[in-house]
Amino acid sequence: MNIVIPDDYQNVVRGLSAFRKLDWHHVRVLGDVEKDPARIAASWGAETEAVVLIRERTRLTPELLDRLPNLKLISQTGKISNHLHLPDCTARGIAVAEGVGAPTSTAELTWALIMAAMRHLPQEIAGLKAGHWQRTLGRALRGRRLGIWSYGKIGRLVAGYGKAFGMDVWVWGREGSTGLARRDGIPTAPSREAFWSESDVVSVHLRLTPETRGIVTAADLGAMRTDAVFVNTSRAELVAEGALCAALQAGRPGCAAVDVFEDEPILGAAHPLLQLPNAICTPHLGYVEKDNYELYFGAAFDNVNAFSNGRPVNLANPEVLRR
Repeated sequence: MNIVIPDDYQNVVRGLSAFRKLDWHHVRVLGDVEKDPARIAASWGAETEAVVLIRERTRLTPELLDRLPNLKLISQTGKISNHLHLPDCTARGIAVAEGVGAPTSTAELTWALIMAAMRHLPQEIAGLKAGHWQRTLGRALRGRRLGIWSYGKIGRLVAGYGKAFGMDVWVWGREGSTGLARRDGIPTAPSREAFWSESDVVSVHLRLTPETRGIVTAADLGAMRTDAVFVNTSRAELVAEGALCAALQAGRPGCAAVDVFEDEPILGAAHPLLQLPNAICTPHLGYVEKDNYELYFGAAFDNVNAFSNGRPVNLANPEVLRR
């Protein structure tokens, strides 16, 4: 098959062991960042039969799909998000194979951001390189309260890290999520207001859906203490537009640590959060880790080979086969 793997920012896909699974296909790996559908289609080529997406980096709009007349398969690394609309693909006879999801790497980065924020590591590292010594006073995690919004696969791991560090962990979310937490012996906050106002650290682990878009409000953030930390390694759009920058400028919460942005990649430091001294920002590194990439791409390439061999698996739209 003629396969395109777009948006390989770091030029790492060819170096994966899993890449050998595509040896018998014609594969092009593209690193340039492009948003315009016409230019994307031109760079991929009309002969493209399959595309392997790196999470949701590429938005597959109807306009783009219409410019790819030979596209038969979209093989997704990780889970499908809001970067494509399944009915759009099905209507054009394009199968969409969903990949595996692995929570560990994102959970570990979440904990790294919490530690960095509480101990002021970015500021102290920068200060030491600038010739200074011990300019801030960090805080320990033991005995402090960790609030986790949504006790799913990632939230559960983060809760375990919190307990291992001696934190007082509680959760907030829908009944299904909080019920799982209670079965694991983790209490639920008595109210949404208490969750935000009484947590030393709040970490959100929700999927982005139409219902969760903007679910973290300005009022939620404004209820946090001036020494509290807000952490987001899920999706930027979970927070109401502009609310986090405004909250940080007002000093509630005192700090935020985020790994996600509304329109990625961020180049030229062109995001207001990057200008704030009380914001720790990383470039969506949660899932970008060697073992995770081998897992994600290995599964996506297996889906390509199964489809090429006439035995498609893991299709999110199996009804497309009837076409």
